[in-house]
Amino acid sequence: MMQTEYTEREEGSPTWLVNHLPAILWQKRYFILGPFIVLLAAGILAAFLLPTIYRSTASLLVESQDLPTTIVESPTTGAVDQRIARIREQVLSRGDLIELIEQYDLYPEARRSKPMSQIIEAMRHATNVTPMGGEIGGSSASTVAISMSFDHPDPAKAQAVLQSFVSKFLTMDNESVEDQAGLTVRFLQDQANKLQSQISQIEGQLTALKARNGSALASSGAPPLIDTGNFSAQITALQNENRQLVAQSRRPADGGGPLAMAETALATAEAQYSDSHPDVIQARERVAQLRRVARQAPDQGRLLQEQIAANNAAIQSLMGQRDASLARANAAMAGSARAPAIMEQAMQLENRASTLRAQYQQISENLLKAQNSSRMASEQRAERLSLVEPATFPDRPHSPNRKLIIAAAGAAGLLAGLLLSLVLELALKPIRSPRQLERLGLPVIGVVPLLKQTRQGGRFTVSRWREKRVAA
Repeated sequence: MMQTEYTEREEGSPTWLVNHLPAILWQKRYFILGPFIVLLAAGILAAFLLPTIYRSTASLLVESQDLPTTIVESPTTGAVDQRIARIREQVLSRGDLIELIEQYDLYPEARRSKPMSQIIEAMRHATNVTPMGGEIGGSSASTVAISMSFDHPDPAKAQAVLQSFVSKFLTMDNESVEDQAGLTVRFLQDQANKLQSQISQIEGQLTALKARNGSALASSGAPPLIDTGNFSAQITALQNENRQLVAQSRRPADGGGPLAMAETALATAEAQYSDSHPDVIQARERVAQLRRVARQAPDQGRLLQEQIAANNAAIQSLMGQRDASLARANAAMAGSARAPAIMEQAMQLENRASTLRAQYQQISENLLKAQNSSRMASEQRAERLSLVEPATFPDRPHSPNRKLIIAAAGAAGLLAGLLLSLVLELALKPIRSPRQLERLGLPVIGVVPLLKQTRQGGRFTVSRWREKRVAA
């Protein structure tokens, strides 16, 4: 025979486990208290044995450039997040972290037992750089500030290391902006110098082309005129005169000569014209000149030879002038034939020069903008990082949170005890309902009350506590 709790409403109810939960918890109280006490003790030990960590924090503000971008372009390219990420990688590089570890004697115990790579990873994990974006009208804007922190057991070292990180961030950001602006200026200046050199070279080629082919370009509009008749007429007249002089030199001395011919010409002119006519005057001067020459040089043959020699010299000079005129005319004709090709070449050079001048103008404008941006960067008026909150000295530990650890350990122990008691209940399956007996084929022959004995006023009284049934 055994005892079990029974309530008429529980028979056939699927919530029998919930109805018997208080009895289950009371009977399994030691299985609940055991895990609770063990985990609570472990949480207390962990809360007081974990090392105390202090966190130093600092804030940097991303300030925009002082002048609007419509007036002066920003010297930086790309988003500020990318620039911050590059600086973070440089600040947290292996060499810089080793320098800080040795400078501030960080992690002395770990350095004696662990490799430097693990210590560097721990220091990187303890360093936090978080960009913060502004929210305007519910939408997230670009980065407007940077939050930095460093965790370390020593609060003074935490502050010193974070201050070093902040200084490097500010310095490297300023240098990055200045270097980028200077690189832009140098690049554009180099491009401008190359374009100017090319323009000067093409202009020199164009000037040399025009100098070599000036006559061809000048006469390209009309064919050249060749006039050699004047030279030929003069040459023919001189040749005729020489023949007359030669014939005269062969005559007797008294039969003629230049003086006789001049006198004959004078007589002929006087017969035809008046005394004031130019031909008469010229003929008289000729006669007078020959008479003076005859008086001064009686040797008429020698005079004739000298006149012939002078005429021959004049003929040679006129023939040279005629040949030169013909050569110039031929050159002009050849130049006229080459003029279209020369003009095409000159036009190509001029087009190249015009294209390079347009590029040079654009490069010059960009160079001026870049120089203004570089000036803003050097004066620290471009987009930059500024210190808002310096590295703080932590006056209270950041971790561990002992209260939270102890509370979490207690809650975990209580939950583990409850789960353990429920698992045991479901595994052992004790008889707690008459329905379970009936399912086993055992009849219920009676119900006896469960009485609790209490002492009141020196007498023992019996009070009914709960109704029970007895199963045989």
